[in-house]
Amino acid sequence: MAALVTLGQRAGMALAQTPYPARPVRLIVPNAAGSSVDTIGRITANQLAVALQQPVVVDNRAGAAGAIGVDVTRAAPADGYTLMIASSSAISVAPLLQKAVSYDPLRDFEFISLMAVLPNVLVCHPALPVHTPAELISFAKARGGRTHMASAGIGSVSHLAGVALQNAGGFESLHVPYKGGSQGVASVVSGETDWVLTPAPAALGLVGAGRLRLLGHSMGRDAHPLPNVPSIAETLPGFEFASWIGLMGPKGLPASIVESLRTALATALQQPAVREAFEANGAVPAPSTPQEFRSHLVRDIEINRKAIQSAGIKPE
Repeated sequence: MAALVTLGQRAGMALAQTPYPARPVRLIVPNAAGSSVDTIGRITANQLAVALQQPVVVDNRAGAAGAIGVDVTRAAPADGYTLMIASSSAISVAPLLQKAVSYDPLRDFEFISLMAVLPNVLVCHPALPVHTPAELISFAKARGGRTHMASAGIGSVSHLAGVALQNAGGFESLHVPYKGGSQGVASVVSGETDWVLTPAPAALGLVGAGRLRLLGHSMGRDAHPLPNVPSIAETLPGFEFASWIGLMGPKGLPASIVESLRTALATALQQPAVREAFEANGAVPAPSTPQEFRSHLVRDIEINRKAIQSAGIKPE
């Protein structure tokens, strides 16, 4: 019996000493293929695989505003072989808007690192007689609420960001929700609506084609995610409403694995190919410690909570 126990102990020790990772890593993306989160996730996964010296397989689990993929991650073994590309919409917003969401973003996962911060961009129809955030605010005030703000739908990032902008700027625009970000942006292009504050990847191509006018970005005053584009905070001090993408794992992920992944991700984000691809999508690399990631999420949840309350949105 003693010999058997010794053999079992040795087997356990050998397993514990197996270098991580020893096999492919699955990366859950709680968003549809082709979305901004999926695009950034795949760009990073390619270089993360190089840093880890193992394949990183992207697994899209879209649905329920990201809650399906998040639940898949929560239920996975905490062994480092199932991770998640987390985003503000699925982690910060969904628990505030959906009664059916049962996960606690601050309690049920291990934080590894932020991956990217994505500014929202304030864009308008080119025929509008405005060229800066201040001019848009003045224009909307002069029209007494008769301007129209597009969004990707009630409770979407573009809806909450737009509400936050109106609160900060002291003006009103009629909210026109659409079924998705592309439809909302297209309504500004066509002139059905006047403006939208939307994630950068949804609008930058249309700005380059001259079909939208870019007025500003929603990151802080000292941030420069886009060349020669002012921050809204230059007009409204303290205004910030950016989206984020990060790497998380199931609760209980060993600290040694968290550190291995954090280091590998930091290496991946330094690669020129990643930085160029991020820039093309309006994303800013943002490697962090797990503690910094958690603090960022706490602040983001509070920003979204205030926007939701201001918009009068009730959880469903």
